[in-house]
Amino acid sequence: MLSRVRFRRLPGRLSFVSHFHTSYPSWAKVHKTFKLADIGEGITECEVIRWSVNPPDSIAAFDALCEVQSDKASVEITSPFDGTVKELLVKEGEVARVGSGLCIIEVDEEVAVSLEEDAPSASQQNNASSGLQPSEAKPKEQTPFPTKRRPHPLDPNISPEQQLLLLGRNHANVLATPSVRHFAKQKDVELSLLVPGSGKAGRIEKRDIEAYLQIGISATNTNSATSTTSKDDPAEDAIVEFGRTRWNMYRAMTKSLEIPHFGYSTSLDLTVLHEILPIINSHIPRHYLPTSLHPPHTPAFSPSAIYPQPASPDVPSSGHYTKLTYLPILLKTLSKAMLEWPLFRSSITPSTSTSDKPTLTVRPNADISIALSTPTGLYTPTLQRIPSGLTPAEMPKRGGTVTVSNVGGIGAGEGASPVLVPGTGIAIVAIGRAKWIWDVDRGDGSGERRLKVNVSWSADHRVVEGAELVAFIESWRSWVEHPQRLIAEGV
Repeated sequence: MLSRVRFRRLPGRLSFVSHFHTSYPSWAKVHKTFKLADIGEGITECEVIRWSVNPPDSIAAFDALCEVQSDKASVEITSPFDGTVKELLVKEGEVARVGSGLCIIEVDEEVAVSLEEDAPSASQQNNASSGLQPSEAKPKEQTPFPTKRRPHPLDPNISPEQQLLLLGRNHANVLATPSVRHFAKQKDVELSLLVPGSGKAGRIEKRDIEAYLQIGISATNTNSATSTTSKDDPAEDAIVEFGRTRWNMYRAMTKSLEIPHFGYSTSLDLTVLHEILPIINSHIPRHYLPTSLHPPHTPAFSPSAIYPQPASPDVPSSGHYTKLTYLPILLKTLSKAMLEWPLFRSSITPSTSTSDKPTLTVRPNADISIALSTPTGLYTPTLQRIPSGLTPAEMPKRGGTVTVSNVGGIGAGEGASPVLVPGTGIAIVAIGRAKWIWDVDRGDGSGERRLKVNVSWSADHRVVEGAELVAFIESWRSWVEHPQRLIAEGV
C-alpha cells in the first residue's frame, strides 16, 4: 500500500522527508523460443509441412503448433505451454534443424515487482518548488490473469461461422489435409479462395481444387475461342522439385555408393508353411482378434467354475489381426535366425575421431526394419513386435540392423538388387512373390510341386563376409522350411 508523503520547510526550498514505496504482484511477459526437439535417432532436420497457428494467435499447452516431416515419418508438434504466438521462425516448406527455433511464444510469468524511488523525480521537485501538491503515484494496471485462449478451429463445439472466422482468409489456416495442400501447391491454387470447401466443417477436398481448375480452364477456352493454335506445337518441359522425403532418398542412395555390397540370391520352400497357415488362422488367440470378432464365450461347462482364468494380455488395437500371411511368419523366423547370429543384430558405430576405428554395437533383440513405399517417398520403420500393426506413435527412434523389402507384393520379378544406405543396418533382403513350381530334385526322381519364394540379399561387405551371409541365410531357411520348430521351442 502507499505510504503517506510528508513535507518540511527548509530555507529557500521544499524537500521530501519520506520516500515513495509500493510493492504489488503483476504478470510479466516473457518470450520463449520453442525449439525443434530430437524426434528420432539419426534425424537432424525436418521440413515444416504446415503451421496450425499464426501470430498473434493464443495457444494452450498441448494445442497443435505445426506438422513436420522427416525422412521417416510425419509428426505433429504441440505447444508445451500457454501463451501467445509472436513469431514463426520457419516458414512452411522450409527445413528446420534439430535444436533450432521453430517459433517464439509470449508467456505470462508471475513475479513480485518492487518499485522504490530513493529521490523525487525532476518534475516532482519542480512542482514542489512552485507550491504544487505532488500527485499520488499509481502502479500501471496489469492483467492478473492470462487472456482467454482462442478456440481451436477444429473444436466441434463452435459453429461453422465461428470456425471460418478463426481460420481467416489465408492459406495457412484453411482446413485441408497435407496431401490436398501439396496438390494445390502443384497446381498453383490459393486455398483461401476456395473457403468453405465441400468437406466436413468446410474442409477443402481435392475435388474442390479440380472444380476450380475446370472453371478456370473453361474461362480460358471461352476467352481464347477466336485464337488458333497448331497441333504440332511442342509441349513445354515441366520442372518438378524434389519433395522432402524424395530428396532425402536421393542423398541416401548417393551415400550408398560408399558401401561395398555383397549380394546373394536363393529360394525358400514355403510348402509346409502353406499347409499349416490355414490351421493357424483358424485358431487366432482371442486377445489378438478385434473386439467385434470375439467368439461368444458360453461353454456348457465353465472352465472358471472353481477359480477365475488368468486375464488375457492387453493388446493394443494396432496389434489386432484376423488373418496371417506368409510375411509375418517370414519375419518371425528371420528374427529367430538373427538371435542365433549376433553379427546380424549389430550396427556400425562410427569413430569419434580420424584415428579411432569404428565399432560394432550388438543389440539384445532382433530389430527388423520394413521398407514402405508411400505417395511421399520411401520409409523404413522398425518393428517392435511380430506380428503387429505399427502406428506412427509406436515407431522406435532407432532403425533396424536388417531391412526387409516385400517387392513380391507389387510385381512378379525373379530377383532384385537391394541397396544398403548408411545408418540402415548391415544387411537388406528383397522378398519376391511366392510361386508354385515343379522341383525335379524332390521325390523319387519324378519331382514334386512345391511353393517357393525367391529372396535376394545384400550385405555390408566391410563387416560381413560372404560365407557368413550364406550361412546366416541357411539358418533362416531351416526355420522357414521347418516351421514346426516354432512349436518345439515353445514346449
